[in-house]
This record gives sequence, C-alpha cells and structure tokens, in this order.
Amino acid sequence: MAEITQRDGTWTFDGETVRIVPGRGKGIHPLRQELGECVVPLRALAGISFEPDRKGGRLRLRLRDGACPVLRAADGRLKDAADPYQLTVDKNRSGLAEYFVDEVRSALLVEQVPTGAVDGFLLPGPAVPVAGGGGDGTASFDGETVRLTWNWKANEIKTSGGPVAFPVSEVTGVHWVPAIGLENGHLRFVRREGPASAPAAEDDPYSLDLWGLSKKEYTAVLVAAAVLVRLPDAAGAGPAPGGAAPAELTAPAAPAAPVPAAPSGDDHDVLLRRLRELGELHRSGVLTDDEFGAAKQAVLKRL
Repeated sequence: MAEITQRDGTWTFDGETVRIVPGRGKGIHPLRQELGECVVPLRALAGISFEPDRKGGRLRLRLRDGACPVLRAADGRLKDAADPYQLTVDKNRSGLAEYFVDEVRSALLVEQVPTGAVDGFLLPGPAVPVAGGGGDGTASFDGETVRLTWNWKANEIKTSGGPVAFPVSEVTGVHWVPAIGLENGHLRFVRREGPASAPAAEDDPYSLDLWGLSKKEYTAVLVAAAVLVRLPDAAGAGPAPGGAAPAELTAPAAPAAPVPAAPSGDDHDVLLRRLRELGELHRSGVLTDDEFGAAKQAVLKRL
C-alpha cells in the first residue's frame, strides 16, 4: 500500500487500483470537486511520473488513450488545475511521491500492462444525475434524458422555446470546447434528426454557449462525459437497458495477465534496496510511522 495526502487530495495505490480523492478546500478546481472520487484500475494506466520543481512537484498519471470518458470528452483541453489525474506535491513529500511512482511502475511492469489505446472505456465516467454549464444555461443528465435550461443571459431564440429535453437515444455525438481567450466555448449535442450544419451555439437550442466567466463552466465536460459513455459508438457497443453504461465499461477489456514468477536474484536485491530506502525516509521524517509500516509490508509481501 502506498498513499500520499496533500492539500490537492489523496492518492492511494493498493497494487491493483489508484484511488484518487480530491481535496475539498478553497482553491480545488470545481471540475475535480464535482467529479469526486476516481478509482483507476491498473490496466487503464499507460504510466506515471513525478515532475519536481523548486516548490515540490507534481504527480501525474498517464492513462491509456480511450480509457477515461472525461479525458475523451475534454480531448486534451483541460487545464492542469482541472485535471483529476494530477496532484500538486509539497517539497517535504517529494520522497514519498517518488516512492509512489516506483510502486505503480513496478506493478505495471510485473503485470505487463500494455500502454496502447483501448477499445472501450475502462472507467465508468461521472455518476448520474450530473449537471454543469454556465454562460447562457445549464445542462443536466439523469442517465436517460438530457435537459437544457436557460438563464437570463440566453438570447430570445432559446428563451422563447423554453427548456429543452430529449432522450439520450437520440444523441449521436456530444462536443465540449471551453472558452479560450476571447473565443466562447460550447457544449453541443448532435441529434439523430438534427440539421447537417448546426447554428452558432448562442442560437442553437441544443447547445450551451460557454463564456469562460467562471471555472464552474468546466463542469459541462462532466455532462458530456456521462452522455458519451452511453452512446453506441463510444465504447464499441450499444447502450444497456435503462440507459446504463455498456457492460464493457466494467468488464475486463484484456485477458488476465500471467502470474508473475518468483523474484529473481536481481529483483530480490532491488526489494532489499527499497527496504533500506524506506528506512532512510522514515528516519528523516519524510514517512510517518503508519506510512512506513504500510510501505514496508508491501515490499515484504513481494520478497
């Protein structure tokens, strides 16, 4: 067991999953707070790194392409502060962060986890019901129906028609783009019976116009992700009854890894060296008694 707790949140690795619990204090990005706890299976990981700097550094998980619906919906547009797979690390916890990286990397090596893209989501996505948005309205999704409601900033084309609701079965695509600079963003739902060319987001009753006036607008990507996992083409299978996510989202996407062989002489030496390093981190105060005990037991189990 490896664990690191910072103001940004807590990461725990039990040998099979990385559990991420975001911080709840002021300054934690609204997207991460609304997404909540994430459990990332080892087979969804392509790698992990610790990027040190003068203030401490940053832990960063790298997921396999296509494994996470939030990252798929964001399409590389998330800022660092909004990325749930990053953790800001204080300088006095750099040693523990490096140990965390070593533990995850060792497990990836032992389990021979591939780093390539996956055919279907390996994470379930945001829990429903979910809501988010800003700009000229709010989008919500309960697992079956998408709803768009307008605020006083929406133009007359939208407000005159009132709130919009449609079943997820009518949706063929969903696109989220945040506001960048002076350019507005949008959350757009593409429907099966919709026009070939959609109007601008401010005039489209099936889109939110995002202005970038608040970080909370980023929560619109969670709605996009929740819808995305329920689209027939998103995970290579049609939606399950009742709008639930396809079975492929929870079932293993790859055959079980072979049982690792007993440690070789070189592996044994590596583990013994790890024990000595843990002892030094404990004596220097980097690891608490509990952290040292848990880390020590994890190493001993592999001897």
